Amino acid sequence: MEVSKNYGHQHPLVLLNEEQLITNPSGTILAECSMCGEKVSVPCFGCAEDCGFYLHKVCADAPLELNHPLHRNHPLVLLPNAPYRGMWVCHFCDKTGEKFVYHCSCGLDFHIRCALFTFHIDQNNLKELQHVALEPPMISTSIIVDEQLEDVRKCLGCREPLANFAYFSPHCGFNLHKKCAELPLILNHMCHRTHPLLLQFNSGRLPCKICQETRRRGFVYGCSPCKFAIHIECVSPSPIIEDKNHPHPFSLFLRQAPFICDACGTEGSHAAYGCGTCNIMVHKECISLPRIIKSRSHDHRVFHTYSLHKEYFGSLNCLICHDEVNTEYGSYYCADCNVIFHVKCATKYRVWYYVVSPENEDGKPLDVNSITNVLERNVAGEATLIEHFKHHHYLTLIDNNREYDDKCCDGCMLPVSDSFYYCSLCEFFLHKSCAELPKMKNIWLHYCQLAALVLTSDDIFECELCDWVSNGFAYKCNECGRRMCLRCATLTPDSLACPGHQHPLLFYLDEEGKCNACGENNKCNACGENSNPIYCCKDCKYSVDLRCTRLPEIVRHKCDDHLLALTYHEVNDYSKHHRCDICEQKTDPKVWFYHCATCDTSAHLT
Repeated sequence: MEVSKNYGHQHPLVLLNEEQLITNPSGTILAECSMCGEKVSVPCFGCAEDCGFYLHKVCADAPLELNHPLHRNHPLVLLPNAPYRGMWVCHFCDKTGEKFVYHCSCGLDFHIRCALFTFHIDQNNLKELQHVALEPPMISTSIIVDEQLEDVRKCLGCREPLANFAYFSPHCGFNLHKKCAELPLILNHMCHRTHPLLLQFNSGRLPCKICQETRRRGFVYGCSPCKFAIHIECVSPSPIIEDKNHPHPFSLFLRQAPFICDACGTEGSHAAYGCGTCNIMVHKECISLPRIIKSRSHDHRVFHTYSLHKEYFGSLNCLICHDEVNTEYGSYYCADCNVIFHVKCATKYRVWYYVVSPENEDGKPLDVNSITNVLERNVAGEATLIEHFKHHHYLTLIDNNREYDDKCCDGCMLPVSDSFYYCSLCEFFLHKSCAELPKMKNIWLHYCQLAALVLTSDDIFECELCDWVSNGFAYKCNECGRRMCLRCATLTPDSLACPGHQHPLLFYLDEEGKCNACGENNKCNACGENSNPIYCCKDCKYSVDLRCTRLPEIVRHKCDDHLLALTYHEVNDYSKHHRCDICEQKTDPKVWFYHCATCDTSAHLT
């Protein structure tokens, strides 16, 4: 039987029976559908010329344009390839795809089977889903390999673990609670009385008005004209919630008027949880805020509180975003340092903090004992003769000796200046600041949680942060093994004094900006998102990225007998027509460069 819709295949297609399908000796079908990529089963079509092209009948019969009731704004168009390069991700099952996609102009993409599966769900046409069985999930999931267990036990509709009975298929990953497969298409909800809510995909990526969480996948009840969405599991929220971090239960108040959350200080609406005893009202997700956290941007543990007295703090600016914190509402604070965080800033990125359990709340920070053994001190108490654990000879303190201005520190590999330690037997140099670094250190820019980095000097390495290749000292992570140079390891989130700018620069995690030092944008070329932390001036548009903050003030290069000094565009009058004496390309007077005033030699930063 030939098929007219062969989707561009050069040969006619014929309907196959089981005997005509290619199998291995054990009887397993080997052929895959050329549209959805899954193993074919009868009824299916195959190429009459036997060239390996197969189609499920349901895929062959798929309409070229699908008016999906769960996406009413635009039709889904069946395309042989996605309208952009590379693989795409299905907005229902969250799995990747390569060819044949149901695509919408608003950016939604679906596998053929996912689009048809959800279409049948909406039409309550479950009897047509022959490959999906209504089974107890605990029985069904037992046949899945371990690495798939976590995903397969979640409902694709509400993204919650499967419970009771579910529509479940171990072969194609369709898992739905029975209640999610039989949801009503239209719902009247007291949080949005203007219009009825319709079951749909969250194509607008709207946050749920009840839990405030934004999900790209799964179903929501939404009102497109009002940009209103509620997750299907949030339609009937729990009336009472208890949490171990609060002594009293929280009761639900459904309301349309906005309110300010007493736990985090940001606005909420439609659903609030209140504690009548404490007279506070909070978001649902703020009920379970951790009481104590350790932030990567601060050395001590910080505590959550619902209010603070202003007079205890010299500055009320958040240590992360640098905007003022309203102490009448919740915040995180450090009593030792009198620093404060917005709740949303402190908990925005899960890799930037970890929760401290109450039984460990009195724990001390990592021991930062000196790595040196002091043998002699001067009258001012300064160590003049030391023994360093990474060098086998004694080191002597030298102050401002011009004899060694062409030498580099064996720790950070920068030229020695001011005070440094010197070994007369093997010409080993170490800045005083490098000699005083601890053996182990928690570094805030390293993502392994709770990992202590150990000072090493084993071999040549590439710094994980600035990509600098060096054979100096490094801090090596005891979990992932990655290493960070001393220049990056000593970087702090505190304000930075920049000689090239009149104001201090503040550290921002995701600030948009162009580095005034090197001229590069702080954005990923592929996705356009801010990709790296950056130091910015709060008063004017001046930014310096992390790599450029680590640039040495002076460097040595074979192009000149003298040291080259870092020159800032705001404080130099260097002529625009000069060129780099290394690559002979023009130098940009708007960015930083290295310059020798004696020889009039200049060089790009890299």
